[in-house]
Amino acid sequence: MDLISSYYSASANAAALASPLAGDTEADVCVVGGGIAGLSTALHLAERGYRVTLLEAHRIGWGASGRSGGQAIFGYACSQQKLNAAVGTTAARQLWDFSIEALDLLEGRVARHQIDCDLHWGQMHVAIKPRQRDELKAWQRELEDDYGYDSVRFMERPEVEALLATRRYCGALFDSRSGHLHPLNYTLGLAAAARAAGVVIHEGSQVTSIDRSDPARVITSLGSVRARHVALCCNAYVDGLEPSLRARIMPVGTYIIATEPLGEDRIRQLMRDNVAVTDINFVLDYFRCSADHRLLFGGRVSYSGLDAFNTAKATRKRMLSVFPQLADVNIDYAWGGYVDITMSRAPDFGRLAPNVFYLQGFSGHGIALTGIAGKFVAEAIAGQSERFDVYTRIKHQDFPGGKWLRTPTLMLAMMYYRMQDLL
Repeated sequence: MDLISSYYSASANAAALASPLAGDTEADVCVVGGGIAGLSTALHLAERGYRVTLLEAHRIGWGASGRSGGQAIFGYACSQQKLNAAVGTTAARQLWDFSIEALDLLEGRVARHQIDCDLHWGQMHVAIKPRQRDELKAWQRELEDDYGYDSVRFMERPEVEALLATRRYCGALFDSRSGHLHPLNYTLGLAAAARAAGVVIHEGSQVTSIDRSDPARVITSLGSVRARHVALCCNAYVDGLEPSLRARIMPVGTYIIATEPLGEDRIRQLMRDNVAVTDINFVLDYFRCSADHRLLFGGRVSYSGLDAFNTAKATRKRMLSVFPQLADVNIDYAWGGYVDITMSRAPDFGRLAPNVFYLQGFSGHGIALTGIAGKFVAEAIAGQSERFDVYTRIKHQDFPGGKWLRTPTLMLAMMYYRMQDLL
């Protein structure tokens, strides 16, 4: 039941271990999954007066919520144009507004519950090639003209190089409203807030099946929870629990390294301000600095589900393509995990039964979006489903190829996109 070895687990705040579910119990709502989505759902419901039991198969924050790059970014992994096509311009505008509300919710939760998670504001998308620079300029115009989003500004190469000690980027779109944090400590802070609000949390309690009756029954190897409502928040780790959901997401492996502590002077020579950075390649890199002045650098996806290469060495090589001046620096931590992507990269929220809700498909935009998703599930369970139902209008397809061929099929598609990144 231990957390995976990572910089985040090594620097995690103290947290009590919750006992596994033993025997049969009852609740108003049973939440499955102890990441940000599940904890947000549980916390919002408890604040509304519901009796909530949360079941986590491993430890709180064991999955993507405790391993990710920690960047909280506006919008979605898909474009607004894709959302316009999927649900129409009015609903797409609502979805955009929800993504901004998600950032406000995150900020409010951290402040209200005094969560020590090293939250900082400031994030930038960076361009490697001239055509990407043009894409960022067009994106800025869209955000300002179509959505009135005035928190972004475009940066030409000289300004980028004044902020980042690298020649790799020819432009950037800086957003003062997005930011970054220690994702595991944020998740643990939400768990503490949920417990304080009355949520009963059980770790080491993998759900084996869900009886979609009314009330529903959520079954583990050692017990069960009978509940009026169920919220399934497993994301990339839904596995065989709900095959219909698993078919619509692809768990994608992504990897992060953490350097040895560089000291404040050296990290500020690399990054003048404490901002998060991500490039706009399809197979992207991202980085930021930690509270103890390490560089955290991530990227390099695996669609095979296997770590066939030395990922620490490969990710370090990508880091040196940005900051060659770190050639003498040791890597103290290297870890990976799965991100759940959908075919369209749009989030996949819905119902398996009138009283069984699910959240998945955050596609790398989970730090902020999972929080607001949990709020919307809580609203729907309380009878106010209008905002949740905007997401249910997005139609999702199964990944092609079925159980055995969908990964090879996706890998072939990714070869095409990787070639596009090089052009």
